[in-house]
Amino acid sequence: MHGTVTITGYDEARLAYRERNLRQALYDAGEVIMEDVLVNLHGDDHRSRRRVENRLYRRDTFEHYERELFPGIISTTVDPYVAQGRAELVSLGHQLMMNLAALTAGVDRPQGTPEESFRLYDYLTTFIEGATLAHYTGDKDAKTAEVSAALERFGEEFLVPGIERRRALLAAVERGEALADELPKDVLTVLLQNEAELGLSYPSVRREVAFYLLAGAHTSATAFTRVTHNILTWLAGNPDDAELVRTDRRFVQRAVHETVRLQPSSPVAMRWALADVTLGSGRSISKGDKLVIDLIRVNRDPSVFGPDADAFDPHRATPEGVPPYGLSFGSGMHACIGQDLAAGLVPCDGDGEHLFGLVAGAVQYLFDHGACVDPDDPPTMDASTSRPYFGRYPILFPPAE
Repeated sequence: MHGTVTITGYDEARLAYRERNLRQALYDAGEVIMEDVLVNLHGDDHRSRRRVENRLYRRDTFEHYERELFPGIISTTVDPYVAQGRAELVSLGHQLMMNLAALTAGVDRPQGTPEESFRLYDYLTTFIEGATLAHYTGDKDAKTAEVSAALERFGEEFLVPGIERRRALLAAVERGEALADELPKDVLTVLLQNEAELGLSYPSVRREVAFYLLAGAHTSATAFTRVTHNILTWLAGNPDDAELVRTDRRFVQRAVHETVRLQPSSPVAMRWALADVTLGSGRSISKGDKLVIDLIRVNRDPSVFGPDADAFDPHRATPEGVPPYGLSFGSGMHACIGQDLAAGLVPCDGDGEHLFGLVAGAVQYLFDHGACVDPDDPPTMDASTSRPYFGRYPILFPPAE
């Protein structure tokens, strides 16, 4: 009879993440979207896919995104709300992060119209529900059918034209009529360049691109709202730091890291034991057992993060070798491939070459424009899921001086 083993300590969780006989178990209920995407692969299949996609997720690509592409997308998305003097952070965050994630995933929007973006946003929200189906509180069978149908329509409207465009560009490079540097720097292009090596079918490519769209948009949008909330709450009790939020980008990045530590995108990680496993800590896990890594408790381990580990503190120092965001991005072979893109580089050296991450850049833009809470419209939580997500978070922007 198989059981469940729960890990709550930081050091033991780090050992578990590096154990090769523990396979991803978190998305078993969301296979319509997550069946064979990178995060769900294991062993040789995972190594091959990761090796290919790592060619995109490099520092030079991140620099290109953060310094050349993302600033324009952030200002274009946020400026209309600044002009209105108010915004609702949850929808703004998903809209903004969808625009950024579409770029990195390889989802083209040739029409460039608001209606096209709204349709893509509808697909995104449906995909998010599909990936987190285990936590859905409604009719799961009906939601599964809805997600499957949305995935088909998404492929027809967005993916197939994007594939055709990239195949034409790849052929032009092959003929010497275009340079490889002119190819889009996105997941879809990398997959098409290596589809024979990876043995990818169209449904697999469709799921992978949809996964990168939802993962990049949803996790970053959730962090975007939570970081903003945590900074606003921190400044209410620490007004001396108000200047830092405007002048020190490292402060905002540390707030991102601290938020991700305390409020990881998934409160747990789960693994199936493919064989009997004994961790370096001495813990035994039998073949067939489910391992649950309680990230809320792991990332608040007082022996690692101090006696106030439950508190949000953007000035927190962590021991050498311990990332400031804890194990929220995983570790070992399944460490999040986009963690540097989302959260920037660690440690902050403060020089001009440092990458702060897209979440810090987006949050910084809000505070550069004076974002503050709406005293007449407090935030509320999302009742449609058991996960602790904000449902609404109204903010105000003061009139320009």
